[in-house]
Amino acid sequence: MIVSSVLSAIFLIGMPGGTEWIFIILAIILLFGGKKIPELMKGIGKGMREFKDAKENVKSEIEEGMKEKDKEEELRELKQQLAQAKQAQELPK
Repeated sequence: MIVSSVLSAIFLIGMPGGTEWIFIILAIILLFGGKKIPELMKGIGKGMREFKDAKENVKSEIEEGMKEKDKEEELRELKQQLAQAKQAQELPK
C-alpha cells in the first residue's frame, strides 16, 4: 500500500494538470505566435514520422539478421547431417 501510494505521488508530480496545460499553451502562443504554430506542428509531425520510420528500419534490420542467423544454423545442421550420412556409408565398405 505504501509503495503504491508513493509511486502514484511520484507520477502525479511529473504530469501537468489542466491549469498547467493552459499555461503551457499560452506560453507557446506567445513564443511562436498564431501563424507559426501550424508550421511548428507540421515540423513535429515530420519529426515523429521520421522517428517511426527509423524505428521500423531498425526493427526490420534486426529481424533480417535473426533470419540470416537461423539460415546459418540450418545450413550448419544440414552439413553435419550430410557428414554423418557420408560416415555411415563409408563404414560398411
